[in-house]
Amino acid sequence: MIKTALGVALLVSAAFAAKESTEGLDMQAARSRMMTARGKKVSYTNKFDLSALPHYQPQEKVSGTIRIRGSNYITDGPLGSYWEAAFRKYQPDARIDYQMKTTLAAVPSLTFGDGDVGIGRKVTFAEQEMFERYKDRPPVEIELATGSYDVPGWQPGYGIVVHKDNPLAHLTMKQLDGIFGSERLGGWDGTSWRPQWARGQEENIRTWGQLGLTGEWKDKPIHVYGLTLRYHQATEISDMILKGSDKWNEQLRIYANYVSADGKLERSLGDHLADDRYGIAYVAAPTAKLGGEAARGLKILAVGEKDGGPYVPYSLETLHDRSYPLYSRIYAYADRAPDKPMDPRVAEFLRFVVSQEGQAEVQHDGKYLPLTADVAKAQLKAIDERARRQPGL
Repeated sequence: MIKTALGVALLVSAAFAAKESTEGLDMQAARSRMMTARGKKVSYTNKFDLSALPHYQPQEKVSGTIRIRGSNYITDGPLGSYWEAAFRKYQPDARIDYQMKTTLAAVPSLTFGDGDVGIGRKVTFAEQEMFERYKDRPPVEIELATGSYDVPGWQPGYGIVVHKDNPLAHLTMKQLDGIFGSERLGGWDGTSWRPQWARGQEENIRTWGQLGLTGEWKDKPIHVYGLTLRYHQATEISDMILKGSDKWNEQLRIYANYVSADGKLERSLGDHLADDRYGIAYVAAPTAKLGGEAARGLKILAVGEKDGGPYVPYSLETLHDRSYPLYSRIYAYADRAPDKPMDPRVAEFLRFVVSQEGQAEVQHDGKYLPLTADVAKAQLKAIDERARRQPGL
């Protein structure tokens, strides 16, 4: 049975009720305060060389309002206004209407005609299925930026964290599947089922000895920590590690947020993990969320995409160049009817954002990480293909 530990294990007591809260609206208010304060900060002082990214080259002049819906993080900080001001230097007759409360609104706004562009994390199964039910086609998906390194909320990458006494230095993606997952009949790729992604129980990893540890560690069970499956972070880890499977380690210890006595949004996963020599967890923005992993008796493991490595550490540079496997992405979604070009206003805005000029504003904002030249060129190609009248794209 999956074990639940909401905040401080949700042991209901008079003291807990008086000082802390797990009520949804209380957590929403605490989150809003935290993100507003964090949005004003520039988190990265070092700058990446963007000179290899293509410059924005308008294909046509556009006018009118571009309605953008979705993630609050675009407007919690100045990035949204940066993009608009810089875009209008090239397209002075264009306007942008931001309505940014949550990524949950991104795809519905496209589905029901309330928005032209949706921005945020990757769409979920349910969001994509809704769009496809109404439109009989998938939404156009374009990558706008790489997630942050250590800024909670701004789609940070995921670190694999263990106790400092653990002898392990690295793990592979396959080993992580064995640790966090379970046997499965297949996995989800968007709204498509992939039976070829099945695996058996023999690939489960439940003791540290199965990872090559000896001595006192050999027969010790692996204690797996994670977040409630209702949070999008769990869905992202499933997509990254478990091939989109809903079959998790049967002993997964699940955590959720709570509001602390001083009004901050917290979760106790890090505290509990630091007290567990045999624990392992995936943690978004681990260097920030854990208050400095070394100070709390924890360490972050390097991760290898393939068996045998190379094993890549969690760092600002390896997230930016995407050599570390567990990075996040920021997406734009748009609609495009079959055999028709994408709305020129949308195409021009997306071209701008993935260009050198648009990525310079990502760097200016200092939370998300700018695209590499190779990724930017691939996104520009995808935009150009969908901006032309081509059947089947």
